[in-house]
Amino acid sequence: MTVFSANGLAKVFNEKILFENIAFGMQEGEKVGIIGKNGAGKTTLMKIIAGLETPDEGNVVVNNAVRIEYLEQMPELVGHDTVLDMVLKGTGEINDKMEEFKMLCALPKEMISDEQSHKINELSKYIDDHKGWSLENDAKTILTKLNLTDFDRDIASLSGGLKKRASLAKALVSNPNLLILDEPTNHLDVDSVQWLQDYLQSSSRTILFVTHDRYFLDAIATKIIEIDHERIFAFPGSYEGYLTQKNDIMQIQQSTVDKNLARLRTELAWLQKGAKARRTKQQSRIDWIEEMRKSAVQIKEKNIKIELGNTFLTSRVIEAINIEKSIGGKLLFQDFTYYAKPGDRIGIIGPNGSGKSTLLKTLCEIVPPDSGTVKIGQSITIGYFKQEIDDLKDTMSVIGAVKEISEYINVGVGRERYLTPRDLLDKFLFPRAQHGALISTLSGGERKRLALIRVLMANPNVLLLDEPTNDFDMQTLNAFEEYLDDFMGVLLIVSHDRSFLDRTVEFIYAFDGLGNIKQYPGNYTYYLEQKEQNKRSANEQSSKGEEYKKSRVKVKTKLSFHDQREHDSLEKLIPQLEEERAALEKKVYSGEESDYTKLQELSNELHELTERIETVTNRWLELADSID
Repeated sequence: MTVFSANGLAKVFNEKILFENIAFGMQEGEKVGIIGKNGAGKTTLMKIIAGLETPDEGNVVVNNAVRIEYLEQMPELVGHDTVLDMVLKGTGEINDKMEEFKMLCALPKEMISDEQSHKINELSKYIDDHKGWSLENDAKTILTKLNLTDFDRDIASLSGGLKKRASLAKALVSNPNLLILDEPTNHLDVDSVQWLQDYLQSSSRTILFVTHDRYFLDAIATKIIEIDHERIFAFPGSYEGYLTQKNDIMQIQQSTVDKNLARLRTELAWLQKGAKARRTKQQSRIDWIEEMRKSAVQIKEKNIKIELGNTFLTSRVIEAINIEKSIGGKLLFQDFTYYAKPGDRIGIIGPNGSGKSTLLKTLCEIVPPDSGTVKIGQSITIGYFKQEIDDLKDTMSVIGAVKEISEYINVGVGRERYLTPRDLLDKFLFPRAQHGALISTLSGGERKRLALIRVLMANPNVLLLDEPTNDFDMQTLNAFEEYLDDFMGVLLIVSHDRSFLDRTVEFIYAFDGLGNIKQYPGNYTYYLEQKEQNKRSANEQSSKGEEYKKSRVKVKTKLSFHDQREHDSLEKLIPQLEEERAALEKKVYSGEESDYTKLQELSNELHELTERIETVTNRWLELADSID
């Protein structure tokens, strides 16, 4: 079934053409991810499909049987419904029937008329046919998975991030034919992102979405649509498939250009000889040369190149000793000690509201700890990239916002040692025509990009990044990752973006939501592997422990003298090894050891010990099986 078809769409925003004469459609069950640079028109295109905006040209034809649910990037929720009521209202008629059923059933039995009794039976059948009885439980389950468990809270009191999660739950529970999602992973913790990815991946519904999370995009999308140079290009398959296809196309185009460069130079030399030559040349050839010139320029892929230098770090960077912090009676972290050193690359993860952002604010002395001390070295320049952009004035120009930080920055490398605000804006793909534009005209992603430029313009040697990837396009993300590859200062990142963490960090601090911060060497994927391995080991040891208890009552009669001695020896050895492992786990995960190299050694030792325990236990079980 065709869900919708769009034909000849065009849209202009603030005198900038976003796209023109584009056409595409979706079939039932397709999952299409839209990518493109910030400001390319991704959100606008989705709003046009959803019927929330009108195109300047063209039209969208939606199948009459299709119901659309659109999740905004930053939803504005009005009214004073509870979270649960707001989510359930998204189901439309089925919720209305449920409310009517509840109202009638609440009447005293003797007051229910025959007509009302008949209505109750009708409503009951309708609810049964539409699986309405489980609706409330389904809503609570989804809200819980999205880490929003205060079902009775007034939606007017929710923060922007909580409103996004509540709106996402509403969109999922409403079960539309076409689900349109604008940055659905924003404001989710990593566990919620993984749950949402699995949920949508297994769903048969049709999905159109925009996301900066490359793992999420690759797992969900069955087709990629790229908005580029005011047109759209479709690539079947996942995001990884798109990258492969795009690379092949670029290579072919570059090869074509290389073959034509000599001819182009010849033609340009002819064209530049003057009016006399032009009069003797056919106009068609002049037009052809102009087209060749344009195409040769257009296929050059612009890449942001960040060349900011790093200033010298002294022996004291940040010293946080036994710090503790509670907010509103909730303990966020306690007994936390951190001695920052050059080269630290730490990712901070945990449930929403567990204290990740507060930890960053405490480390840069924006928020004082309840107990403990924080000291910052004198030569330290901290770049703090906040989750919410609240220091950009709509009435200020783009270049004025960067000049407000500095008139130039000493890169310290190459011929372009000193970069001006205009240079830096160029490198971050703000076209010259946009330098003088007001900030009020920027898209959400462009605002974030400008905010990042302002942070980097101060040339920090310590970077504290709070959800830095929200609203960034792929190109900005790649450029930022390349910058961080060469960053020799201290880097602490709070993020739910798993691919970004995998690329940029070498250590994980994991909040458990109970005031503890556990430390894991390695990037995010390695952290997941360690957690899964520990879980499997715990399950295996629990299972083997039960077998061990049962086997102790058996009579040892069939083993040889040598095997019997080995069996008895292993029986004593296993508990000793388990104690050694428990001690090692305490050292690795307690947070007491801050030296990365030492922690890596301990982690390797723990891995080897776990493998030895498994080998020894398997041999013991093999011997025990021979005992009656």
